Amino acid sequence: MFLSNFIVGTAVFDWELFWSSIGPMIEGGIKATIPLTLISFAIGLVLAIVTALARISSSKTLGGIARVYVSAIRGTPLLVQLFIIFYGLPNLGDAFVLQPFPSAVIAFSLNVGAYASEIVRASILSVPKGQWEAGYTIGMTRRQTLFRIILPQAARVSIPPLSNSFISLVKDTSLASQILVVELFRKSQEIAARTYDFLQLYITAALLYWIVCFILTLVQDRIEKRLDRYVAK
Repeated sequence: MFLSNFIVGTAVFDWELFWSSIGPMIEGGIKATIPLTLISFAIGLVLAIVTALARISSSKTLGGIARVYVSAIRGTPLLVQLFIIFYGLPNLGDAFVLQPFPSAVIAFSLNVGAYASEIVRASILSVPKGQWEAGYTIGMTRRQTLFRIILPQAARVSIPPLSNSFISLVKDTSLASQILVVELFRKSQEIAARTYDFLQLYITAALLYWIVCFILTLVQDRIEKRLDRYVAK
């Protein structure tokens, strides 16, 4: 009894439950949490670049649309956005009925796109104007200057904050459990509903999220150190 359970105050940590539950949670992470994070971030990053370019373009129409999009996403809770897409859109007809995973991908992608667009825009604006002039001087068009000179420099600046957004997205995917996506946290909820040991199982889920985010932080630090090699001191 003393070997299988570790007592913390009045609560009991059941190691047998821990080892039997951690497998399904990891499975949920591999099958849903990680794919959901990667797919949503990839799509969101594309949206972010497009939105950022629209914001800095000379077109008032594109700039206005981009501003409304960013304002709407940043001004509403992510959970509400998930509910609108999964539970709300089906009211418009059968064509708008989506499965849980695609619904989560759409919501997270739109959310990442809005927040990351401000990071990308700020990174582009941080590049000295002289770089634009240098491109024009050697005969490049605005488009060529943007993609060959400006964006590569902006990418280095944007990596640290974008990495933070990626790590935040890993944690935000737990909200997908509210629209029935069987990811890591949903697995912990299912097991807790059977065992009624909510505290231990939610702590275990939090531990797994922390481990993943800790590893990603180490990767982020390594990437930043490699990029520092190309910065003039």
